[in-house]
Order: sequence, then structure tokens, then C-alpha cells
Amino acid sequence: MSTPEHLVFITGRMAKARLEKVAATLPADRFAWSIADAGVKVAALMTEEIIRRRVTIPEGATRIVLPGRCRANPEALAQHFGLPVERGPDEIVDLPAYLGLAGRTVDLSRHDLRIFSEIVDASKMNPDQILAKGLDLARRGADVIDLGGLPDTDFPHLEDCVRLLKGAGLKVSVDSFSLDELTRGAKAGADFLLSLNEDTLDLAFETDAVPVLVPVRPDDLASLDRAIERMEKSGRPYMADPILEPIHFGFVESITRYHETRRRWPGIEMMMGTGNLTELTEADSLGVTALLVGMCSELSVRNVLIVQVSNHTRRTVEEHDAARRVMYAAKADSALPKGYGRSLLALHDKRPYVQTPDEIAAQAAEVKDPNYRIAVAEDGIHVFNRDTHAIGTDAMAFFPDLDVAQDGAHAFYLGGELTKAETAWRLGKRYVQDEALVWGAAADAEIEDTTAFKKAGHTKHSGPDGASRDTTSPEADAGRPETLGPGETSAADAVSEVPSEAGARIVCGKLVPAGKA
Repeated sequence: MSTPEHLVFITGRMAKARLEKVAATLPADRFAWSIADAGVKVAALMTEEIIRRRVTIPEGATRIVLPGRCRANPEALAQHFGLPVERGPDEIVDLPAYLGLAGRTVDLSRHDLRIFSEIVDASKMNPDQILAKGLDLARRGADVIDLGGLPDTDFPHLEDCVRLLKGAGLKVSVDSFSLDELTRGAKAGADFLLSLNEDTLDLAFETDAVPVLVPVRPDDLASLDRAIERMEKSGRPYMADPILEPIHFGFVESITRYHETRRRWPGIEMMMGTGNLTELTEADSLGVTALLVGMCSELSVRNVLIVQVSNHTRRTVEEHDAARRVMYAAKADSALPKGYGRSLLALHDKRPYVQTPDEIAAQAAEVKDPNYRIAVAEDGIHVFNRDTHAIGTDAMAFFPDLDVAQDGAHAFYLGGELTKAETAWRLGKRYVQDEALVWGAAADAEIEDTTAFKKAGHTKHSGPDGASRDTTSPEADAGRPETLGPGETSAADAVSEVPSEAGARIVCGKLVPAGKA
């Protein structure tokens, strides 16, 4: 039987009890563990220097895990301790999943679905505008830029646009009902032509562009079969698109055509145009996209044509990109698309509450300073400091309980945070004070340097008297550092904490010297 891996979790005093509780649930046959309390109150404020000077690693340790919000450099600490050091999850409750106890290792770096992103009004845009749009779509995740032609609208600069996009290193397709436009696009170097049927298929043999085949009419699957047969005999590459239709206008029947085409032609490349669902259904598009990409995954449809016209589909490229990665990973694991991250969860989180009301109450009882903490649990929003612990569901109703009437900057900050907390509670999303809500693929996440502390915002620079609110040393209220194994008791747990007049405190999410809050 192999020796369990010995993990050392580095943390601060406030998080130690919760970390100990979660660590105790780790399977003993896989993990031994120790908790290294660096002696600071807030784990997220530990610095690389603090950890180097104040943490002792026990004999036999094999790996060191930092809190997710700790801004120390893991590589530098690994050199110092001579052990692997990594940044763990932001929330302690996610530690078992982080350690692989959810049954799988999640890898979302791969996919097998190519995204064609259509510029629907390309004929009305000049070449420079089209290039800028194409580059933006590619940045968001598109693999092919599709130039859409409009009926009864000339596209005299089609060739220039194809060459410009190709010159920028982009793959290009031309999508038009006009055989003339398709021919011109192919001669200019387009990689794909959308869409040819059995009546216009001769063009496929006059160019190197890969054709996408469609039925003459959506319900005429036999015409698609005949076009496929001709391409199969030629040995030339192609794709087949049975045409996805909108809800109440043939949607279910069109899904059966995709299934039937795959049954008849098991090995061919196929395409699905998802816009008839995402654009023409006034529902949050992320869920619709996840469902359609799941169908593509089951049917091995490895190409999608997407479009963004309506405002409610403004993130359709990012949504398809996220969905293709989740579905690929789940299919590779022969698993349900569950437990593969939060990218497909925009409105609600699977585990929205990281603390119970009792855990928050215990934390509130330990607070010895006047600065407000905000947390969200199943019973509502909790606001607490040494003098009060209020619970409610209406952000504005907290104001009479908060002693900030004479501190406009602090009141402004708390109003913003409480409103965010109310949004999180009402939707069932995770709330973390001073952190943005996570909206999955529906919104860009902040890109931050995980080795540096965040800069102070406008309400954190100064108070009503103009006094600076920048940080001082996180060690201003440091206690004795300790490293404890399972079942061991900290000496600090046996005595009450006596607040120091010189102690630093958290104000508006920032550590500040006493007397300046």
C-alpha cells in the first residue's frame, strides 16, 4: 500500500478552523496533512516574505498548498522550501474537488468543434471594418470568419475582404445565396463555401474551397443525400448541414434530420448552424448553446456556424467556445457534463454558499474591530463587526445598523458591496467581499496578477478627512506562527485574543493602520 501524500496547507488564524474541518474529511489513505498557521489574521494578506520567515514545514511533507487568494509567488516559495508549492482554490469548501476527489481531473484545454462566426452584414461594411471585426471574433474564440452576403445587396469589395482576412492569418468562408458571390469568394482564396446544394454543386469541382452541402429545401433530406453521394465518389472534402430550424417552425424535425444524416453517413464531416435557436429564441443564450453543442458532441458534428445580431446573444462566440470544451472533456470521460467548472453557469452556482449561518456567526464572534465584514449564506446577507451582526435580504435596509453616516466613502463602498451581495443571494451565486461576481462565459472575468495585491479603488484611497487608507504591514497584528497536524490544538485557541491599539484592520477590503479607519 502506497504512503499517503503529506500536504501542508498554509493559512491565517481566521480560516484555520474551517480549513481543519474540511481537511479532516480527506481520505487518510490518500492524504496526510498539516496546517501551517502563519500567525496573521487574514490568509489572503500573507506575503512571500511572511511565509518564508514565519512558516515551518514539518518533516515528511510532500506538497505545500497556498490559499487561492494569497498573492505570494509559488515558484519562489518552492525554491525556498525545496518542495512543490501551488495555489489552491479560493474557497476552502472547494479543496476536496481541487485535490481530485470529485472523481476526475478537469482539462478544458481541448476541443474538436470548429466555430464559424458569421459577419452578417459584411456587404455593408468596408474592408478595414471587416478586418477589425474578424480579428475581434478570432480573439474571442472563432476559428473561421464567415462573410455573409445579403439578398439584393451588392458586395463589390468581397475579394478585397477575403484577401485582407487571409493576409491576417485568418480562415475565411463565404456564405451567400448568390452563385456569383460564392465563385468570386472562392477565386479570392476563401477556405469554405456556404452553402451548396445538388443544383449548385458543380462549383465545388471548380475550386479548392471546401463546400458545405445543404438540402434544396430543409425537409428534402434526399437531395442532401444525393449531393453527399456525389462528393463521396469524387473523394473531395466537404461538410453536410441538414439545417437547424427555429422552434415551432420545424425545430424537432430538423434535429431528427441531423440524427438520420449521421446514421446514414457515419464518418462524414457535418455542420450545425445554431443561430436559428440562439437568435430566434428570447432565452438566455448560454443554456441554449450548451444544449446544442451537447447535441453536436453526441452526433460528432464538428463544425458550427454561429451568428450574433440580437443583443441577448452578444457573447455567443465565448459561449460556444466554453461549451465545446466542457462537452469534449465530458465525452472523453464518458461522463455527464457536470463538474467541469463554472463557465456554463451564469445566473446560478452549483455551490453558492461557502459558509453556513453558524460558521459566519462563529467568525463574527471573533471579530474585535469596528470594520464591517459581509458574507452570504442560505438565510441571507450577513454584515458584522465587533459591535453588530445583522442579517437580512434587502441591501438598503442595513443602513440604519451601520455606523457610516459621517463617512461617505465607506458608505458608498458598503452600499456597492451590499447590493452585490443581495444580487448573489437572490440568484444563488457565490459572493466574496471585494471580488466581482463570476458570470461564467456570459461576461469577461478580471485578469489579475495572482502574485501581487490589488490596487486600492477610489473609495479605498481616503476617508472623509483625506487620510490615506493604504496598507501597512500585514504582520501588525500577527500572532505566533504554528504548524499543526490532525487533532492538535493551537495554543492561541486556548486564550482570548486581546486587540492591540497598534493593530492593522480591514477597511473596505484594505488593511489599514489603527486610527485611520
